[in-house]
Amino acid sequence: MTAGHRIEIEDSPAHVRVEVDGVTVAETRSARILRETGLPARWYLPKEDVDASVLRETDFGSHCPFKGDASYYSVEVGAAVRSNLIWTYPEPIPGAAAIAGMLSFYPDRAAVFVDGERI
Repeated sequence: MTAGHRIEIEDSPAHVRVEVDGVTVAETRSARILRETGLPARWYLPKEDVDASVLRETDFGSHCPFKGDASYYSVEVGAAVRSNLIWTYPEPIPGAAAIAGMLSFYPDRAAVFVDGERI
């Protein structure tokens, strides 16, 4: 890690629900919240709590020096496809191992609710 850069990951008992175009596509009480220096908190959900029928794997990828290599999913609801709306770290670096395989939604492109409040 870079000096002063921190990642903290903790389990959350909060009720997290995600909507895309008004359709609930994920819901869990087993989320993890990741706090990273300089970035907003991100909610990671177990893949099994996301509706698999809406997920579309993509070829897009990115790299974070603090978490590792990310892969992405698009979400298809009705006739609309929201490209690369979800990211995941299948094999994160050891400091981020707690989010391995979990999915996170861009909160500015999907409606993410935590205990009923939109974030």
